[in-house]
Amino acid sequence: MNEIKYKPTIGLEVHVELNTKTKMFCRCLNNPDERQPNVNICPICAAQPGALPVINKDAIWHILRVGAALDGRLADFTEFDRKNYFYPDIPKGYQISQDKYPLVSGGSLRGVAITRVHLEEDTAKSFHDAKTGESLVDFNRSSLPLMELVTEPVIHDGPTASAFAKELQLLLRYLGASEANMEKGQMRIEANVSVAPEGDKLGTKVEIKNLNSFRTVEKAIDEEIKRQTGVLEAGGRVVQETRGWDENKQTTFSQRLKESSHDYRYFPDPDLPKLFISEIPEFRNVVESLPELPWQRRRRYAELFGLKTEDVEVFVQDRNLAGFFDELAEGLDHALDETKEYLKVAANYITSDILGLAALAGELRLPPVGDYAELLKMIMGGEVSSRGAKDILTIIIKEGGQPRQIAKERGLFQVNDEDAMGAIVDKVIVDNKNVFEEYKAGKEKALQFLVGQAMKESKGSANPGLLKKLFEQKKG
Repeated sequence: MNEIKYKPTIGLEVHVELNTKTKMFCRCLNNPDERQPNVNICPICAAQPGALPVINKDAIWHILRVGAALDGRLADFTEFDRKNYFYPDIPKGYQISQDKYPLVSGGSLRGVAITRVHLEEDTAKSFHDAKTGESLVDFNRSSLPLMELVTEPVIHDGPTASAFAKELQLLLRYLGASEANMEKGQMRIEANVSVAPEGDKLGTKVEIKNLNSFRTVEKAIDEEIKRQTGVLEAGGRVVQETRGWDENKQTTFSQRLKESSHDYRYFPDPDLPKLFISEIPEFRNVVESLPELPWQRRRRYAELFGLKTEDVEVFVQDRNLAGFFDELAEGLDHALDETKEYLKVAANYITSDILGLAALAGELRLPPVGDYAELLKMIMGGEVSSRGAKDILTIIIKEGGQPRQIAKERGLFQVNDEDAMGAIVDKVIVDNKNVFEEYKAGKEKALQFLVGQAMKESKGSANPGLLKKLFEQKKG
């Protein structure tokens, strides 16, 4: 009897609070850092009778730019719909969302096909006190502009889902659409997971709600795959439901049976106008407005500058570092054959020494671009050693100062005088005759020792490349 193999399939729904000055349908402040409850509210977002919504153009602009970056199909005609359901955090008894005519259809990111990107309003935030049994609602979040991105069911494991979410967060930050901070609830992920025998259609879909970290996304999906597979292997039936994630138990748990889309009774909102995007002047230059996107920066740094993959990723993830590096590159004499090598050295010191100092200090401090460029010239010209360069860079960042002046005052210039270094080499050979004989016999590690002794003798001022050359000459 053949053992049945099961195939998991995952689709994601990602909700992102957009970076706008005001809410989606009113002029209340969009302030995710507000801690005082029910401050940023008005009759519109609190659903008072007779209050009428007005569309936030900036929110639509953000969604269109996200769609263009994802190579999606931007809608010309769009409208807003009422999604009817009742929860205490939905004051109107419905949510304004989009159904049949989303702002964006299709597209892809990190090899994951996207179904749609649409715009809706966020709900209020509920707080439950287990001790008193009371529930309170804060309407500060009510009606914040909320992007919903839905992927196709083409993901098959937790790590792929987590990697997609990370890349989406990065893209949103590049576009200025949102900081998408998951700890603050600005980006919330829901995963639709199904498991079915290989070759069959998709299994019963189970939704895991409110995954609030990349680690949680990965673990919750993989645990739910394991749970559903166990149910099927035992001859059971997976129930369509909504589940949550228990961080303590590291497992999903049932919350409620899942509604079907028809239960929401979508219909066009009669209080909001239908939109023809091409007729609105503010939306005509969407594609032209896009900055360099993360994957474009990766390609440029790898192909044009020849940087290592790990260095490339550091710059892609940190736009401050990338800006610093680009300014440095723009100031180079591009006629120099050493340009690529120069930039590789520049990247190495940034990702190791500058970030190392930042980790110790708890903040990123960058040297003036001109001073850093001068230090790099000194390194490439053999004027300072690697050790000396690190010391100079540390002083520039912590205290300030010109690299050449620092090197002169601290005795950090590298000695390239062959006569002076020759005398040191001769002394090291006399003091380490046996090691030198081993080197002559072909033991290359002995050379490293000899160069190290010579560096000590010169108090770190000697050019190690020159020392190596002189030892090789002595070897004959």
